[in-house]
Amino acid sequence: MSNQSRILELRQALSRVIVGQAGLLDRLVIGLLADGHVLVEGLPGLAKTTAVKTLAAAIHGSFRRIQFTPDLLPGDLTGTDVYHEGQFEFIEGPLFHEIILADEINRAPAKVQAALLEAMQEHQITVGGVTRPLPPLFMVMATQNPLEQAGTYPLPEAQLDRFLLHVSLDYPNPTEELDILRRDRAQPALAKRIAFPAVIDAATVLAAREEVRQVHVADAVEAYIVELVRATRTPGAWRPDWAQAVEVGASPRASLALLHASSAAAYLRGRNFVTPDDVRELAADCLRHRITLSLDARLQKLSRDAFIAGLIEAVPAP
Repeated sequence: MSNQSRILELRQALSRVIVGQAGLLDRLVIGLLADGHVLVEGLPGLAKTTAVKTLAAAIHGSFRRIQFTPDLLPGDLTGTDVYHEGQFEFIEGPLFHEIILADEINRAPAKVQAALLEAMQEHQITVGGVTRPLPPLFMVMATQNPLEQAGTYPLPEAQLDRFLLHVSLDYPNPTEELDILRRDRAQPALAKRIAFPAVIDAATVLAAREEVRQVHVADAVEAYIVELVRATRTPGAWRPDWAQAVEVGASPRASLALLHASSAAAYLRGRNFVTPDDVRELAADCLRHRITLSLDARLQKLSRDAFIAGLIEAVPAP
């Protein structure tokens, strides 16, 4: 079986556990294929944590869930040097595993969030002047609640920029919610506690990542990605009424994120080339956490999603 077939098998296995949320499952697998981190934002009860835990369980690799709390310390993530029998010994923290679930990441203070920066960007951790590499498969999947702000610490822009995708969840439709109820009644309580079986291993994921890098991207599609990202910086060129709508536009890292995510999406759909539709589909998730709208735009009730959707309509696709 090819690596691509195994990835498709992984995606199908996830849908057998998680009802609905097809967009979330697609983006989790896209993040995995694109060697990127994923931030999942949604109300409680939308299966954010369950989806991430199921993906981690489906990969035969090491997994750790970190519950972020206000009293968490940086050393609780990275590890620390401990004096033992006359010498210092480094005790690895949970970040030295392959799949990391950072649950309710915005409940930890900035110094703890900052402990993730080097790990997410460089795939390494420096403690006590010694730099140690992280596993090749290292991936952070974080969750946060958009409504409950008591006792939370908003993620700084530098931290947000390290996430390949920012996925925003909505409620399931009535048919999906009814399916959730029926599945719950049909499943014995004991079965709910049984671990989800592994579908693929880390070697397959790493091989698939190399194949994603070989997905063809035409010059016109690359130019479209660049133009779409540039439009977030100077939207007035495309929408004169939005000339003052942006305070901070997306950086070139957004262009790279959109390129990598679009390539992974094409691979997940069984193609070896990227289409403009792939770019448009992933644009909001790649850009919404990388732009800051102006006060004037916010006073006019212009949301980031509406802003991005307007630019997608305005910028012509090849």
